[in-house]
Amino acid sequence: MSDVYVLDYVRTPRAKGSPKGSLHHRSPVDLVADLQRALVARGLDPAAVGDVIVGSASQVDEQGGNLARVATLAAGWGDGVPGGTVNRFCASGIDAVAQVAARVRTGELDLAVAGGVESVSRVPMFSDRAPLWTDPGSIHMGVAADLNASIDGFTREQLDAYAVETHAKAARAWDRGDYAASVIPATRADGSVFDRDELIRPGTSMESLAALPPAFADPAQDAVALKAHPEVGAIDHHHTVGSSPALADGAALLVLGTRPGRARIVASATAAVDPVIMLTAGQAAIEKVLARAGLSPDDVDVYEFAEAFSALCLRLRRDLGPGPDRLNPGGGTIAMGHAFGATGAIMVGQCVDDLERLGGRYGVAAVSGAAGLGVAVLIERVDGSL
Repeated sequence: MSDVYVLDYVRTPRAKGSPKGSLHHRSPVDLVADLQRALVARGLDPAAVGDVIVGSASQVDEQGGNLARVATLAAGWGDGVPGGTVNRFCASGIDAVAQVAARVRTGELDLAVAGGVESVSRVPMFSDRAPLWTDPGSIHMGVAADLNASIDGFTREQLDAYAVETHAKAARAWDRGDYAASVIPATRADGSVFDRDELIRPGTSMESLAALPPAFADPAQDAVALKAHPEVGAIDHHHTVGSSPALADGAALLVLGTRPGRARIVASATAAVDPVIMLTAGQAAIEKVLARAGLSPDDVDVYEFAEAFSALCLRLRRDLGPGPDRLNPGGGTIAMGHAFGATGAIMVGQCVDDLERLGGRYGVAAVSGAAGLGVAVLIERVDGSL
């Protein structure tokens, strides 16, 4: 068995997931191929790459047809580099990283690329008309978030306060230049340079969030959720668009291999939970991977946790103990945007960046996805002093 290392990481800036977003004019294939070209410019030899695995949550239209292989050809990597696409809903990108790491660990691959992409502006959420979305027993992720907040007793003020915190951290991280080495600038439709996540609202305050109405109040959806969990009694709808992950376009790629690099992938874990509760699976995957590695929550210096609504971040903070300095220290998806299939790959790469910046040893990245799925990846920074 071989050790697996993260050798490089690149991503696009995250754009608004709407026709007004700065990446709307670029197809998902374009986003991935642009990053592949950037990796070559940073020294990667495509001929040495054994496979390219990309996660995407809505695999239809421009995100269908094995996007990873098409992008690899479009990037000019030659006919001999394979490509494959995986789908584990919002955990697709991190699952791609976990799958590739496992193959490198067993010796099947020496060098590979893993990541994710989502163009919500061009391939809208639910556009694949998948059975899950049409199942009358399924509920919207936002309703699941409110259900979790009701179960845990989190108040509207607590949810809003977390959102204020993550926007402030994201703005400070960008101002410090934390993302400069990993974010590959793009070009807007008008030719101007796009090089910063555009969804961050630095002036977000408790007062501005208090003016927003609940986003997911739906009596029909409540009835479905309460049928599964009658013990809750009633669902308090406290999440707003301000305490929910903003929809984004974006892509991210990591280079994984057996040569020692920036960080070692220690282990990964997948988890599944009640599909109505749904959003606790990312935390369950973290607990599983830490147990697998023989570590405690206090051993982890950085938690990169996809902000699938404020309530789940507050729950993780309560149960595992990371404060603002360890949980998404540079901000998260509520502030910078959730590009479904790309988010997990961004979380892993950002975890590497954060460990290097903060001098930490262990970091964990995790994402919760629809239908109660979660994936976590545990990494260790490579440093001679550790």
